[in-house]
Amino acid sequence: MRRNVYALLLAATLAMPAFAQDSRNTGIQKTITDQIDALRAEDFARAFSFASPTIKALFLTPENFGAMVQNGYPMVADPSAVRMLGLRDVAGGLWQRVMVTDREGRTFMLDYQMVEAPDGWQINAVHLLPEAGVGA
Repeated sequence: MRRNVYALLLAATLAMPAFAQDSRNTGIQKTITDQIDALRAEDFARAFSFASPTIKALFLTPENFGAMVQNGYPMVADPSAVRMLGLRDVAGGLWQRVMVTDREGRTFMLDYQMVEAPDGWQINAVHLLPEAGVGA
């Protein structure tokens, strides 16, 4: 009986980090998806609500933020498809890789830097990655 209890406790302990990571991934991916959904609807106030304080201080208003996304990241403003890829820890920062397909069928890879806030995950930066085979 004691052996069964130890085995159960060991299994639960080993599963905890995986559960924590799964819930972290889910929260991060939901934040990104919710922001993209708001951008598709041109609800810039809602899209801006998913930005970190750093991003909010940089753009000041939802309208400025929306204009930046529409002009600088049109593939994110109205994608035809979004696919979440890997979540990585880079020098203590969490980066979610996202594959976006625009309305013309072109595919883009973006990295979203995520930060945890008391009320959930926020987007702190987005980097458009160079196309494969392009660059140095």
